[in-house]
Amino acid sequence: MKINSIVMSLLFMAFMLSGCAGDEEKNDFLDDTAASTIDGAVVSTVDGNTITYNEDGTRINDGTIMGLTAIEALMLTTEFTDPASPLSKRVIYFEYDSSQVLSEFYPVIEAHAHYLMTHPNQRVVLQGHSDERGTREYNIALAEQRAKSVFKMMQLIGVMSNQVDIVSYGEEKPVAMGANEDSLALNRRVEIVYQ
Repeated sequence: MKINSIVMSLLFMAFMLSGCAGDEEKNDFLDDTAASTIDGAVVSTVDGNTITYNEDGTRINDGTIMGLTAIEALMLTTEFTDPASPLSKRVIYFEYDSSQVLSEFYPVIEAHAHYLMTHPNQRVVLQGHSDERGTREYNIALAEQRAKSVFKMMQLIGVMSNQVDIVSYGEEKPVAMGANEDSLALNRRVEIVYQ
């Protein structure tokens, strides 16, 4: 149902804009590779850049929609919110004391890599984390190695190195408090953060 409304919105917008050949603000819409509707506005990706349009097809120039930045609006699009889409998953978990990517996360990394390849202006930060076991220095190094492991997989698929930054937080930003294995497992992760 949501896809039908997006398709209808795109067709309507293309029809509305077809008579506006001299208006560059509106012509960008015709080159869209992806678009979604958020509260009546269209969020689209053109040449890797996120652009928002009002219902009438005029471009929103301040980079925000409903108080959201372009990245926040992008994260609300169907491809990033649909639980069936691997792009909706942006956390890669690791075993204790390991930086080896588990095979269950390959499809997630591949999906983000393919998205980045088709949107060359899009950037991500791979934020490495660890649980609290070990020294601070060891955990910083382990978290960095985890982020590098995800990056290496993306690079092998074809992602350019200028699209990815790596940050290691070690044990400094836990998402779960507690010393039980479930909490510790949630803290051993790499987060894929779009910028």
